[in-house]
Amino acid sequence: MKTHEIINPPNLFMQNLLVGDEVQKSRRRLGDLMGLFQDHQSFELTSPDELVYEVYSYIPADEKSQGELNFGVTRLYPGKIGKEYFMTKGHFHTCEKSTEYYWGIEGEGLLVLMDQERNIRSEKMFPGSLHYIKAGMAHRVVNTGSTLLSFGACWPSDAGHNYDEIACNGFSARVLEINGLPQLISL
Repeated sequence: MKTHEIINPPNLFMQNLLVGDEVQKSRRRLGDLMGLFQDHQSFELTSPDELVYEVYSYIPADEKSQGELNFGVTRLYPGKIGKEYFMTKGHFHTCEKSTEYYWGIEGEGLLVLMDQERNIRSEKMFPGSLHYIKAGMAHRVVNTGSTLLSFGACWPSDAGHNYDEIACNGFSARVLEINGLPQLISL
C-alpha cells in the first residue's frame, strides 16, 4: 500500500477575500477611476485616495496558456459620487470567446452586462448568487448597498482584459440612486 502526502493547510483560502503566498493584490482608489463617474464636480470634491475596490487574484498560468483557470475575489466598498454608486472599471475580454463566472459572497449590488451592440441588462448580486457571463459581454459590478460587496470570479487564463474600450466609450447605462433605490438608467 502506498501512502500519499496530505497538504495541510492548502495553498489558498477564501472567505470574503483570497489569501495565500501566490495571491496577487491590487487596489483601485478613486483617483484611478477618473472619468468613470458622471458627476465630475462631486468626483473632484472627493479624496482621490479613497479606496473603492480591491482585487485578490490567483493566476497559476501564463496569460497565453489555454485550458487554465484564474480565480479571484473582489471587495467593492460602499459609496457614491453624486447619485452614482461605487463600481468596478468594467471590461470586455481581449479573447472575445471567453466566458466567466461571478458569485456573490457578501453584500448586495448589481452585475451590469453590455453586449457588443451596447444593449444592457443587470442582475442582482447577493450572497450565494451565481452569474454566468457570456462571451462578448462587457461586465462591471456596482455596490448598491451600505456595506462591503465581495464576489468571486473564475475566468480562463487567456481571456485578457480590454479596459480601453470601456475607458473610451463607457457603458450605455449607469446605476444611479433615484428616490432612495438603485436604478439602471440608459444614456
